[in-house]
Amino acid sequence: MNKITQQLIDAKKARQSISSLSDINKKNLINELAAVIESKAEKIIEENYKDLIKMNTADPKRDRLLLTKERIIGLCKSLSAVAELPDPTNVLLSETTIANGLHISKITVPLGVVAVIYESRPNVTLDVSSLCLRSGNVALLRGGQDALNTNTILVSIIQDVLEKSGLDRNIVQQLPPEREFIIDILTAEKYIDVIIPRGSNQLIEYVRKNATVPVIETGAGVCHTYVEATGDLESAAKIVVNAKVSRPSVCNALDTILVDNSAASAFIKILSPLLQIHEVEIFADDTAYQLLTSENYPWLNKAMPEDYGREFLDYKCSIKVVEGIEEALNHISQFSSKHSEAILTKDMDKADLFLKQVDAAVVYLNASTRFTDGEVFGLGAEIGISTQKLHARGPFALEKLVTEKWIVKGEGQIR
Repeated sequence: MNKITQQLIDAKKARQSISSLSDINKKNLINELAAVIESKAEKIIEENYKDLIKMNTADPKRDRLLLTKERIIGLCKSLSAVAELPDPTNVLLSETTIANGLHISKITVPLGVVAVIYESRPNVTLDVSSLCLRSGNVALLRGGQDALNTNTILVSIIQDVLEKSGLDRNIVQQLPPEREFIIDILTAEKYIDVIIPRGSNQLIEYVRKNATVPVIETGAGVCHTYVEATGDLESAAKIVVNAKVSRPSVCNALDTILVDNSAASAFIKILSPLLQIHEVEIFADDTAYQLLTSENYPWLNKAMPEDYGREFLDYKCSIKVVEGIEEALNHISQFSSKHSEAILTKDMDKADLFLKQVDAAVVYLNASTRFTDGEVFGLGAEIGISTQKLHARGPFALEKLVTEKWIVKGEGQIR
């Protein structure tokens, strides 16, 4: 395990310090952290700038990295919101007394040591830390090199607040960002209870294939919006544009537009000038390519097979014209990452069919996929969006950072 062994040992020991903290003390701790983070906003911005200047200004991921005073205040409000959420631990799930007098109960308990591997999003550092603190878990944070300076100061502030509160500073730790340590983290089942990768498909695939520690997947989003023939095309165009351009570098942004053939010409006439405003590069199938060419769309390519099922994370998307809902459903089934999928229609029978048949964490009717977010859903900050089916699905937040423990009380019974 070489250089990170001591960090992992310290994390395992730190479980006792955080798991024994009372509900009110956890609330106070997170509120104190929010206050300190806000008071140190200028210093955080200085360190963030050291990361920003190393990234190409045209890189859409730069927006994920950027911290402004307003964004830091927003993160602090999110911390305070987490503090006010109900403690998910020590909740009585069931209890019974069996015939021989044994009293058997089941309660919620923290997962333990939670390692999160993520890329250039320093907000994740605060989100994960606050959620782990609120739920009595230890947080091991492995952010990317892109945000190293920002993450370093954030973790340093968190650790100072922990120490001043009389707690073990190792409850929250920053793991080395160098690639050479990844395998050590993924195979540390002696120390780590669960690993959560949050980022690109490549990152998630690598973690899934190489981890011996249990994995909960979050992050990758290949999101479709299907414009059905009866949809309100003016409204549909606004929804599609919002889903694509409001923040293209996030996982709930639109990647592929599916549009019924009978509505394609009229829809593309409305959509084309709206996407042009944002210089969105389009990868179109043959039918959509002809329609967009007739509209003189300037940033146009013929779609290749690899342009479907692709998470663009940029001002880019693919378009495919389909012959009805069955073809749309088949396309989504083949290419979806099971994150967020939408149908825009007035036909409630087709809406019901779509909502029932599409296998995704979140499905939408007549709304933008950009709403897939723990805070928007009333869950507070989130670890990420889980696209798998075991333990957590959809916005993965405080309520899912626990597992179960059975407690059996007897008076000398033997079997």
